[in-house]
Amino acid sequence: MIHYDEFVLDNGLRVFVHEDASTPMAAVNILYNVGSRDEDPDRTGFAHLFEHLMFGGSKHIPSYDEPLQRVGGENNAFTSPDITNYYITLPAANLETAFWLESDRMLSLSFDPQVLDVQQKVVIEEFKQRYLNQPYGDVWLKLRPLAYLQHPYRWATIGKDISHIENATLDDVRGFFFKYYLPNNAILVVAGNVTVEQVKQLCAKWFAPIPAGVPYVRNLPKEPKQTQARQLETSANVPLNALYKTWHMPGRFDAEYHAADLLSDMLGRSKSSRLYQKLLRDTPLFSNVGAYTTASIDPGLLIVQGTLNEGITPEEADAAVEVVVQEFIEQAVAEEELAKVKNQAEATLAFSEVELLNRAMNLAFAANGGNPNFVNEEAAHIQAVTPESIQAAARKILRPDNSSTLYYRRDN
Repeated sequence: MIHYDEFVLDNGLRVFVHEDASTPMAAVNILYNVGSRDEDPDRTGFAHLFEHLMFGGSKHIPSYDEPLQRVGGENNAFTSPDITNYYITLPAANLETAFWLESDRMLSLSFDPQVLDVQQKVVIEEFKQRYLNQPYGDVWLKLRPLAYLQHPYRWATIGKDISHIENATLDDVRGFFFKYYLPNNAILVVAGNVTVEQVKQLCAKWFAPIPAGVPYVRNLPKEPKQTQARQLETSANVPLNALYKTWHMPGRFDAEYHAADLLSDMLGRSKSSRLYQKLLRDTPLFSNVGAYTTASIDPGLLIVQGTLNEGITPEEADAAVEVVVQEFIEQAVAEEELAKVKNQAEATLAFSEVELLNRAMNLAFAANGGNPNFVNEEAAHIQAVTPESIQAAARKILRPDNSSTLYYRRDN
């Protein structure tokens, strides 16, 4: 159970406080309600670029890391299709340093042309190393636009094309910042050896003076229902042939999400999963195979992926996966099998609440999803899944006409 208090500043910043006097530490997490799904299709990769720019100096503070390190703090950030998240952990006695740093860069970045130039080069190099020059690295650059035709999940967080980052101007950067990096488009979670009154006082001092901006109203194109199977082939200098399959499924906070998520666990989460047992252990078609979900806020994807053993074609592997998938559709799921993945899911959930920072993040994610108390309700949602709901999810999701398949062949 994650206990919390909440309040809202006049400028729209939503604040959550999780008190935990058992630790000498504090975690400060700021979630901005902007991800790659909010980008212009012709200017992608901006949300991720901003994650880098936010560490390049703000209005009154030229160096972000140095003052934080002096008070024993650590920080990092990440970007997803749905959000951009920044976090600090530091001794609770030095909490105000985090408020000073985060409020100044919420107020305004430095907008230094040199910082932009440096971070553009950093992101471009990351694009090359992680996506273009790494075996299978370009999978999601190909698979996302195969699975999504309308929704902006059709491009990866890094962006569609390097040129979008190369051509970013300071005016582009300013426009993006003052549209999305607003107190009324953010959630602040403070957790650890703090009090609600202390956080209120610090918020009044550091965040309350920041003016609200024009509210961002998200109006994204909805992905139409897929009615025909899609397939794509590619080849590269990779070690082995590989198979990637996706199916559209409900979003993270949808009532049917947990049935789909547990379905993916039964398919390929562990060595006891059906794909591992049948296609790696019993009939060794794959050298590794797994299944997972994107867990995105808008309707996401259930994914099966794996690299194939020497001499196995993607067609053979695909046909074998379809047999396993069809069993879920046609046959009832045993209570024992479902109980096992439920226990795994609950253990993962419980483990995620051990670390203070994870509690802060989980609370921010839930609040951004519309229900902060979701963090305390999720275990019940997991337990409510039945064998019947698993089979219903399989029949609804794992349809051939709802699938997109990528054959990734090794160059001869």
